[in-house]
This record gives sequence, structure tokens and C-alpha cells, in this order.
Amino acid sequence: MARGSWCCFVAGFWFVAGPAMAQEVAVLQGLDKVTARISTIDAPVDDRIRFGTLSIVVRDCRKTPPEEPPETSAFLEIDDIKRGEDPVRLFSGWMFASSPALSALEHPVYDVWVVGCKRRKTSDGSSSR
Repeated sequence: MARGSWCCFVAGFWFVAGPAMAQEVAVLQGLDKVTARISTIDAPVDDRIRFGTLSIVVRDCRKTPPEEPPETSAFLEIDDIKRGEDPVRLFSGWMFASSPALSALEHPVYDVWVVGCKRRKTSDGSSSR
């Protein structure tokens, strides 16, 4: 099956399976292939965060309710920003936690993938909503 067909199938299943709950923070993991270090990154929706030379903006993060099959997805925009050069858009689209290879970032130094979504915590430890 072609990659495009598979992507449409997964996306169609995602929206038919049940309502996904929007979350405020995407939990990402990033791999620096040079140092072999993995970093866990909490990326609030619509905030720009940096990972090495990458600039990552999470536009949406959704997770299925507990009674549905588990799935987490995030819409990411990832740019490579090098000193003295214009930013280059490397990735713009949905990433799925259960199928990281389905729509992956292609970069020689960094890998980034979605692990989960969560609510933002307030200073007293309770959730904001």
C-alpha cells in the first residue's frame, strides 16, 4: 500500500474512532545523533522551542479518551535555523505516537517524535482546566 494511502487510512481512522481531546502541551523526544543523547521536551502549543538548530512549534496536540483505542497525535512545524542562513522548513504535518515512521522528520543530525500530550500544570500542581 502506498504511503499516501496509508496516511489517509490512519487519519480517517483517527477521526472516525472517536473524539480526540485537545491538550495544551506536547511531550516530544529528540535524539541528537552526534552525541546519542535523547531529550524529553515539553512543548506548549503555539510556543516556539529550540532543540539544537531546530525550531519546533506545536500547533495542536490531541489524545483519545481512555475508552477509545490509545492514540496521540500532534501537528508540528519544524524549521532548521543555522547562524547566518535563512530558516528552512523541514517538517509540517501530523505525527502519530503509535506510528512514528508514518510521518517522520528527516534530518541528518536530529530525530524528533511525539510521545504524548498533557495539560499544563498550574503552580499549585492542579491542572489549569
